[in-house]
Amino acid sequence: MSIKYWIKATRPKTLSAGIMPVIIGSSLAFYDGKFNWLYFIITFVCSLLIQIITNFINEIYDFKKGADTEERLGPQRQVASGNISEKSMRIASIVLIIITFILGLILVTRGGLPVLLIGVVSLILAYGYTGGPYPLAYKGLGDIFVLIFFGLVAVVGTYYIQTLNINTVVILAGLAPGFLSMNILGVNNIRDVETDKKVNKLTLAVRIGEKNAKLLYIILNVLTYISIIIIYLITHKVWILLPFLTIFHAFNLSKKIMIFKGAGLNVILEGTGKLLLLFGLLMSLGFILSKAI
Repeated sequence: MSIKYWIKATRPKTLSAGIMPVIIGSSLAFYDGKFNWLYFIITFVCSLLIQIITNFINEIYDFKKGADTEERLGPQRQVASGNISEKSMRIASIVLIIITFILGLILVTRGGLPVLLIGVVSLILAYGYTGGPYPLAYKGLGDIFVLIFFGLVAVVGTYYIQTLNINTVVILAGLAPGFLSMNILGVNNIRDVETDKKVNKLTLAVRIGEKNAKLLYIILNVLTYISIIIIYLITHKVWILLPFLTIFHAFNLSKKIMIFKGAGLNVILEGTGKLLLLFGLLMSLGFILSKAI
């Protein structure tokens, strides 16, 4: 079986949602003089694996529930297309869950029960996102899941593992990647509104309608930059404003999403992934430079 199909199944263009919160949380630990390379690497790998696990399980259950068909406008799904068997995807998901859990135990020795709880809940919800008796993605709760676990929990959890502390700036910093990750999911769901309706996949975009979902995309972009302004007002460090270098990219995406439809939204999806990556890197650099200079 070709490795290229497995790489595609990880959905590499959206993996920034899993890795950027860890980089941001670690840069905040550096800002406070408590950065640790070992904990950073382990947290980075665990977070990345949790997102890949979520994507793999999503492949399985969207295929089983008929959400991934030939009518789908997004990138080809590997289980639905027959490139990877459902059984192979299940085995791979289980193996990755075991690896993630074992690696996570190292972090538990550092952070204790709170870290264990975060890890276990994250793995359970990786399955519960599209699987189980109450799949979040099919109930319109996927966006809240993304904000909490790919924003607040990921950033705050990363910072806590390295510092054993939490503060207001860290919580605010968790909102930015959370909002942008919501937009990655949001564009995906806006594109798939019609096919999702057919299988009763009641995403937030289906519930509130395509027009309102596009307006929400713009609002979340605005809130992302507002969170940076608030952090600047608290810290008074000018480097914190570095993410504003991406604001024109965000503006262009916000303008295009109101025009583009169907498969054309794949460009917005890729662009939003890039926005999260650039925004997160600049945000992290801002904290590092604020400490170093």
